[in-house]
Amino acid sequence: MRIVGGLATLNQYTRQEEPFWTRELPKLSNGRYRAEIVPFDRAGVPGTEMLSLLQLGVVPFGTVLMSSFTADHPEYTAPDLAGLNPDVATLRSTLAAFRPHLEQSLRERLNVQVLAIYTYPAQVVFCKRPLGALTDLRGRRVRVSSSTQADFVGALGGTPVLTSFSQIVPNLQSGGTECAITGTMSGNILGLHTLTSHLHALPLTWGLAIFGAHLPTWEALPADLRELLQRELPKLERAVWAESERETADGIACNQGAPACAAGRKGAMSVVPVSRQDEISRREILETHVLPRWVQRCGNACAQLWNQTIGPVRGLTARPAR
Repeated sequence: MRIVGGLATLNQYTRQEEPFWTRELPKLSNGRYRAEIVPFDRAGVPGTEMLSLLQLGVVPFGTVLMSSFTADHPEYTAPDLAGLNPDVATLRSTLAAFRPHLEQSLRERLNVQVLAIYTYPAQVVFCKRPLGALTDLRGRRVRVSSSTQADFVGALGGTPVLTSFSQIVPNLQSGGTECAITGTMSGNILGLHTLTSHLHALPLTWGLAIFGAHLPTWEALPADLRELLQRELPKLERAVWAESERETADGIACNQGAPACAAGRKGAMSVVPVSRQDEISRREILETHVLPRWVQRCGNACAQLWNQTIGPVRGLTARPAR
């Protein structure tokens, strides 16, 4: 099997995906099956094209960041809109409400079999200058990785700068940005604890990713291999989620240099706790800016989809675009 995995330097890939395919699969199959895996950012595969390449079978098995769906399939980005999931428990229930539609739609419309859904640690704001509240982002240039993050930053009066993960550090160093949204531990791995001084603890998004297969390729696998993967990949998914939850807390601890830091490098950052006003801002921006912008990109059918899936569990109704 040939697999395209997640981001090369992050623990989802190094501790979970790569060991599963290269070591666990041969053991679980008693040597009958093996796999080769490369991270998508080193495979020469643009992240925005991964879903299309899966659909065509050019990539038989691959990990796709859901934020990359914005241009062509914005409906699939619904479970991780900026400001929607302030903690991992909320994220779990949001995804559970949307997952049946996501899996059915990808299979029937795009020929993609969903085999697992992963999450990265919480995506938070790192800034060079002091930050007391989310509203302090007004007037600052902030790295974002998706349209929904850009909507959130824009609503706060900041200037969103859409850049790749690999360009976070160069942009901060050059002054192209003064803040960056990325994972708590991802930022630590990049060394943001040496480039920035303040971290706001509110998760703006998480970074969901689908691991899927080209449907004809999946159906052509030997039955015993399909059964093995259907049994074992949910375990891998749970391991990724558990690690991402741990890393969310550990990333914060390490960036501020707390004794609880376990897996990262200790910094001396100031961590800004989530205030009542931040929580009010999050909810207001989600309701008045982020969700309406998503409906505009996605169309009124998506408002109906939201109201049938995520809306009831989040107590938030999407209104058709005018």
